[in-house]
Amino acid sequence: MSSAAQTEERSAAQFRKMTQTPVPKLILSLAAPTILSMLITSIYNLADTFFVGQLSTSASGAVGVVSSLMAIIQALGFMLGHGAGGIISRSLGSQDTHAATKFASTSFFTALTFGAVLTVLGLAALPDFIMLLGSTDTILPHACAYARPILIAAPLMISSLVMNNILRYEGKASFAMIGLVTGGLLNIALDPLFIFGLGMGTAGAGLATALSQTISFCILLSMFLRGKTVSQFRITAVTRSPAEFGTILMTGMPSFGRQGLNSIGGMLLNIAARGYGDAAVAGMSIVSRIFMFIISVAIGTGQGFQPVAGFNYGARKYHRVQQACLFTMAASFCFLSVILTVCWFNAETLIRLFRDDPEVTAVALPAFRYQCFAMLLQPVIVAGNMLFQSIGKSGRATFLACCRQGVFFIPLILTLPRAFGLLGVEICQPIADVLTFFVTVPFLFPFLRQLVRMDEAEAAKA
Repeated sequence: MSSAAQTEERSAAQFRKMTQTPVPKLILSLAAPTILSMLITSIYNLADTFFVGQLSTSASGAVGVVSSLMAIIQALGFMLGHGAGGIISRSLGSQDTHAATKFASTSFFTALTFGAVLTVLGLAALPDFIMLLGSTDTILPHACAYARPILIAAPLMISSLVMNNILRYEGKASFAMIGLVTGGLLNIALDPLFIFGLGMGTAGAGLATALSQTISFCILLSMFLRGKTVSQFRITAVTRSPAEFGTILMTGMPSFGRQGLNSIGGMLLNIAARGYGDAAVAGMSIVSRIFMFIISVAIGTGQGFQPVAGFNYGARKYHRVQQACLFTMAASFCFLSVILTVCWFNAETLIRLFRDDPEVTAVALPAFRYQCFAMLLQPVIVAGNMLFQSIGKSGRATFLACCRQGVFFIPLILTLPRAFGLLGVEICQPIADVLTFFVTVPFLFPFLRQLVRMDEAEAAKA
């Protein structure tokens, strides 16, 4: 069988799987490896927080400062990965494999370019850049040492995120899981070796992250080079059409907005917290990292939903899109309820695990309690955003994506600390989550009813 025939057969088999498999079974099969990948990724972020936290409170604060840099890397990777992935899933849903390869290639090589630019600019102005992210003078040397290897690896990290998302949107989340889990486990193993064994301190945490992400990049790239995917990477397939490149950016704009505003929000949070000392920066950093881990369950379930939505919307099977969205929200809520209950009753122990400092705990514990309640609203917020992005409704998706960290959080973090002091810092994120929920509901549920009408119209045509 020729290569073209094999590609065609893989495409047809994937189409049947994505449009005919019962929705709950399909989403769970796609979500399980994605959730595992997200959890491992969050665990290695927590590992950095845990091991660096053993050094000092200032070192612990460095993890929170550099998390804004990680958010920039993620913003670029998710913009290109989700942007191309959404188009790829709809293309495969309409059985257009040529378009899939074109958009995959464009996003991959663009990611390498964007990453190289970030590396050069970041290293050229590193101390000023780190202070801009919200560092204090005492945190600065730790944060610079941590950030330097991460900046060097930025092109590979951004490209890895692109490949991960393309694999997910093709419905091959298990392949994406292999790369991400391997990189995550390697990071967890290298952290104590570099930080303590080799005496590298915070620089060791950064080097562990950079090396583990490089290995992850190599594994993910091998999936494409070995023909495990329908879409392929060819430099000759990169689009020369500004309109098509613009489509990638517009489709991915919700992810860029969400992650970019995460970076800005994290920076402003650090700036607001640093007025209360290194303990406040460290405490809020620990809370952020813990909830990054918890929310990964909702995001992972949502990412299992995205290719289902994209494929079936492209195939005009609108009832499956609606069914998938409702199931995703219900499953995410159940998962989060269990996790949050456990975390609520073990909150102080969990915080002290990362930094056993009474001053840090005094800041982190109230913020943790407030966020537990707000986190129960995430299934609706995540499902709404991912639905509109997956089916190409980029305007609605971008607005909803920008609500949590942009429309609401940024004004709140600029005002509430002035009115309520440290309490204002602690309650900004929960309030932003509640407001985002109330904005998402009138967008999401009327559209789900519209999908029913669209499906009835398709049935009438048949």
